[in-house]
Amino acid sequence: MNLHEYQAKELMKSFGAKIQEGIMAESVDAAVEAAKKLTADTGTSWHVVKAQVHAGGRGKAGGVKLAKNLDEVREKAGEILGMTITNRQTGPKGKLVRKVLIAQDVYYPGESETKEFYISILLDRNTGRNVFIYSTEGGMDIEEVAESTPHLVHKEFIDPHLGLQGYQLRKMAFNLGLSGAAFKDMTKFIQAIYNTYIKSDCSMVEINPCLKTSDNQIIAVDGKISLDGNSLFRHKDLAEMRDVMEEDPTEVEAGEAGLNYVQLDGNVGCMVNGAGLAMATMDMIKLSGGEPANFLDVGGTADAERVEKAFRIILRDEKVKAILVNIFGGIVRCDRVAQGIVDAYNSIGEIPVPLIVRLQGTNAKEAKELIDKSGLKVTPVILLKEAAEAVNKVLA
Repeated sequence: MNLHEYQAKELMKSFGAKIQEGIMAESVDAAVEAAKKLTADTGTSWHVVKAQVHAGGRGKAGGVKLAKNLDEVREKAGEILGMTITNRQTGPKGKLVRKVLIAQDVYYPGESETKEFYISILLDRNTGRNVFIYSTEGGMDIEEVAESTPHLVHKEFIDPHLGLQGYQLRKMAFNLGLSGAAFKDMTKFIQAIYNTYIKSDCSMVEINPCLKTSDNQIIAVDGKISLDGNSLFRHKDLAEMRDVMEEDPTEVEAGEAGLNYVQLDGNVGCMVNGAGLAMATMDMIKLSGGEPANFLDVGGTADAERVEKAFRIILRDEKVKAILVNIFGGIVRCDRVAQGIVDAYNSIGEIPVPLIVRLQGTNAKEAKELIDKSGLKVTPVILLKEAAEAVNKVLA
């Protein structure tokens, strides 16, 4: 589950990280009131109006603007609210801006120059350890930095048994070229980010940029946090931060029906039980010359109603040229899946694309009888090889 910037910053702040203070607003008038409150609380009269969407690249898309006074706050908020941000992270449909963050301007003059850094922490699956990825080149796409100047991207792996150590904090601050008060503040900041990541069950925490201000404070100017959805039962307060308006509506609907569904760009719809079998099925489709149109795991306790819902969701995708049902009945009964397929057929009418069905395991015989009696036209298969050949044939 992804958080908005304003939510991510508040979460980091709760663990001791300094942040660029701000107030979320959902209207122009609320944005102006937020700016007034920020001025009273922080003393700054310059503010940054920032689009709140689950995507990066907002500045390049015109979603981040500096406002020097309240009139400009009203003007900039009006320009950003309701705009659609489109880039490689949002996809071609883009993201509609429904909220803005009114944030204090932290690039104020002082005794020393400001400096932007990149800091993130996530799991490195190759080593089974959490890793800090950090760089002196903040404010830029880290992928571009890694490609053009890889020596400027540092990694610090954390032993899961020992946790983050003091010497590692000092090493990271040193590699970022800091000294004095900024050095000490950076060690505290990184520790706070680590605590946020571990104690909130995050999948990733990213700060870009992390700013050394002109008075040598280290603060988060931006923040992205992804939470492990499997852990949300432990964090009811964080689960309430979910913004379904930022998610694919079909995926939200599927989740409410108990389906694990992710839409892709292919031409073969998949309905499978079990994540491992679903991944293998997607690989098989690709090797057969097709492209999976979705990941869809109906789960181990799928019933007819859930299967019918899955069919309806798959058929909404106009790119789908064939559907492959691949069910291995262990806990789930094949006849229940078959009944769902028949119910979908009776409810929807003729299924407009070829349907390939592999039902093996518990009550497979009963499942075949149900489908045979229904009059539904299917291509039945037993072996995965046969399913691959059938996919190849219908797409030829």
